[in-house]
Amino acid sequence: MRGWPPLTIGLLAVVIGAVWTVQGLGYVSGSVMTDERAWAVVGPIVALAGLVLLWFGLRARRRP
Repeated sequence: MRGWPPLTIGLLAVVIGAVWTVQGLGYVSGSVMTDERAWAVVGPIVALAGLVLLWFGLRARRRP
């Protein structure tokens, strides 16, 4: 069970980062984040951090 928290948080961060990226680029409308360059920069950073957490979570689950 030691690998589940990083996997869960990492997956959530990847999804949120992707949504923030497409909102920042203007592909999703209806938000104050639409067409804001800051979110187009922050989104990929959050998604990358999520991928790192996923990697650590997978490594923790493989160890005996």
